[in-house]
Amino acid sequence: MNAPASIAAVSGPLKRPRVAAAIIAAVILLILMGLDTKVVVMGSAEDVQDDVFSPQKYGEAHFPDIRTFVEDKAVTADVLAAAIAQDKGAAGKEYGTPAGIGPIMPVSFTGVVGEEKAGIYSVNVPGLPDGVAVRVQTGPAINGTDLRDATGEISFGQFTNQIEYQNAGAGINNAMKADVLADIDTDNLTGKTIEVTGVFKLINPKNWLVTPVRLSVQ
Repeated sequence: MNAPASIAAVSGPLKRPRVAAAIIAAVILLILMGLDTKVVVMGSAEDVQDDVFSPQKYGEAHFPDIRTFVEDKAVTADVLAAAIAQDKGAAGKEYGTPAGIGPIMPVSFTGVVGEEKAGIYSVNVPGLPDGVAVRVQTGPAINGTDLRDATGEISFGQFTNQIEYQNAGAGINNAMKADVLADIDTDNLTGKTIEVTGVFKLINPKNWLVTPVRLSVQ
């Protein structure tokens, strides 16, 4: 009847080294994990995932090339208006970049600023046919994707989803605001003469809503 007690007495000491070894191994593992762990402060430069899309960085990287493209391709407003009046489709093919329901048209002009509504100014541009209205976006909200689509080199397939594609347009618009409009008193342009280079989507040939890539007050 003493045999089971003897076995228990022997097995107890045998188990203790195994338990101790397991505890030591666990402690060593925790130490190694701690050495391999880097503490990142939230909001710091290191708290940014490389694979997360940044509209701000995208806009800052791409706006300079878009501006150069538009300036190189821009047609004076009088020449462009005459071409559109003669043949809208042909003018779009000759001067514009295909973009969905209407081509993106690069244009340049000088004119006197009229009334403002929601950050959009009318501009009286000499030499245009009667009934052609020119307006310019000055913010704070810059709407549309005309800048994104101006070159024809930025497409949906370059992005993960539609949200990123839209955000790319917003990032480019914001980069334009910071570069072109930040130093201009856009609240007080009425009556002043401005020189503009920009783009608009050719849908209504008598209504141009221009997003600038250059704007100066004379």
